[in-house]
Amino acid sequence: MKEETTVTSPLQIHMFPCLQDNYGFLVRSPDTGETACIDTPEVDKIVLALEEKGWTLTHIWNTHHHWDHAGGNLELKKLYDLKIIGCEADRKRLPGLDIGLKDGDHFNFAGHDVHVMETPGHTIGHIIYHIPSAQAAFVGDTIFALGCGRLFEGTPEQMFDSLAKISALPDDTLLYCAHEYTLSNGRFALTVEPDNQALIDFMAKAKTRRANNLPTIPTTVMAEKLANPFVRANSAERLGAIRKAKDNF
Repeated sequence: MKEETTVTSPLQIHMFPCLQDNYGFLVRSPDTGETACIDTPEVDKIVLALEEKGWTLTHIWNTHHHWDHAGGNLELKKLYDLKIIGCEADRKRLPGLDIGLKDGDHFNFAGHDVHVMETPGHTIGHIIYHIPSAQAAFVGDTIFALGCGRLFEGTPEQMFDSLAKISALPDDTLLYCAHEYTLSNGRFALTVEPDNQALIDFMAKAKTRRANNLPTIPTTVMAEKLANPFVRANSAERLGAIRKAKDNF
C-alpha cells in the first residue's frame, strides 16, 4: 500500500503600499487559508487588501513596536479572530501580543517552518521572520535596500551583528523591507562607494522602477552584500561612522 504524503503548497505573498512610504505584507497558505499580516501600518489598507484578495486574517507578526508597525494591532484584533506574534522582550510595547518569541525560536505556519531572529539595533526588541520554504525574510526596519534602520535604541555593535545574521541567510533570500527608501539610501550609498558598479547598477534599475511607480522591494541578500554600504562595513565602528553620516545626509 502506498504511503500518503502531504504536499504543502507554496505560500502566497501580497505586498501593497501603506502610509507615506511603508509596505504592508500578507502571507497566506492556499492549503489552510491561514493568513498573516506582517506588522500593522495602516488598518484601512490592510482590510482593503484582504477584501480584494478574499482572504481572512488569522495572524499578525510584529517585527517591532513602532506605531507604523504595531499601531493597528488592537483594531485588527477586534475585526478578526487572530493571534498576535512578536518579541517576548517587547511584550509591554506590543499591543495585544499573544505569543512572545525569542531568537532561535521557530513555529509552524500551515506546514511551513518560520524562523525567528532577534535583530536589535533599530530597536532593542526587533525580530525578523525567515521562511526558508518561501526563500523569504520579513525584515522590518533592520535592513532596507541599500540601507539600514536608524539606531534609535541599539548600538552600532548590535546592528553590525544583526546585519551579519541577515547576510548569513542564503544569497537568494528575498528581503521584504518595510519601507520604500531605496532611492534616498542609494544617493547616500554612492557617497560612500562611488565606484561600486553593483551599486551603480542597482540604482539605475531602482530609478527605472520608481519612475514607473513600481516597488524596489523585495531585494535579495546577495544584492545587499554587493551594494549596501552598511552590510559591507567591515566593523561595528565603520558601520557606526556610516550611520552617523547617513543621519546627517
